[in-house]
Amino acid sequence: MPKMKTHSGAKKRFKVTATGKVRSRHAFTSHMLEHKSPKKKRALGRPAAVNAHDVPRIKRMLGVGK
Repeated sequence: MPKMKTHSGAKKRFKVTATGKVRSRHAFTSHMLEHKSPKKKRALGRPAAVNAHDVPRIKRMLGVGK
């Protein structure tokens, strides 16, 4: 049985922390930033936690253990 390949799109978008949580970028950070407050832009710059419902699928794409 060949090894599973890591999903190239997923490895660019998600990181798994040492405790097993999945982090990603926030949405709404690429354009129309002049309308957003500095507070909102700072908050969107920090990593977002992925919804628990999506975590198993993302980990499977990354080839990370459960």
